[in-house]
Amino acid sequence: MALPSDPVDFVAANTQLCDASAPTVVQWATEAFGDGLVMTSSFGVQAAVTLHLVTRILPDIPVIFIDTGFHFPETYRFTEQLTDRLKLNLKVYQATLSPARMVAHHGMLWEQGIEGLNRYDRIRKIEPMQKALTELTATAWLAGLRQEQTEHRQSLQHITIQDGIYKIHPIITWTTQDVHQYLKDNDLPYHPLHDQGYTSIGDWHSTFPVGENEQTRQGRFHGLKQECGIHLPQTSEEGASRDASML
Repeated sequence: MALPSDPVDFVAANTQLCDASAPTVVQWATEAFGDGLVMTSSFGVQAAVTLHLVTRILPDIPVIFIDTGFHFPETYRFTEQLTDRLKLNLKVYQATLSPARMVAHHGMLWEQGIEGLNRYDRIRKIEPMQKALTELTATAWLAGLRQEQTEHRQSLQHITIQDGIYKIHPIITWTTQDVHQYLKDNDLPYHPLHDQGYTSIGDWHSTFPVGENEQTRQGRFHGLKQECGIHLPQTSEEGASRDASML
């Protein structure tokens, strides 16, 4: 497959990859970015899909896990389970401020409305993620986002740019049924809280089970927002540029 020019022409790349299979998208990213490619995982409900898909092609790719210090015990155990089973090259990043010190200085931010949640996410998720990308000298990252998950993600294509980093979404067009089928075909586990009604899993203090007719991420962030910020542009200029490009 012919590669786009350097820097990557993501408009041309999206045209080239619009009907490509997920493994083909991963292989394209491997050839385009080489050692600059990393991937992220929250080790949520369906995390095993992207982790398995990518590591079959790139066994040693750095897998970034942002440890907020407030994950469910089940999430930590699930992370260990998948790390051992898939032999992941796991890279754990945490905030400089410890959980206890953050609460001492700022209180329980997750109980302080949307402003508190946004501050919490910046301290515990966004800043550690930026540190990870810098220390790993990443030029591109693979993420398991899907269009049907949130309003923001509906506009995403296979290749985007976020904060100067190329982002590749191999399963962006997959449906929930596609995910279920991949897990079944490859004998992969769900997060253990899936069977308790959790359809999207983050930190214990702001993640709840959802009802049968509720949206997948309605149980996150007390229903006040859908994204933690890791997958959002950090500048208004970049957001406007992305929107103008229909990405």
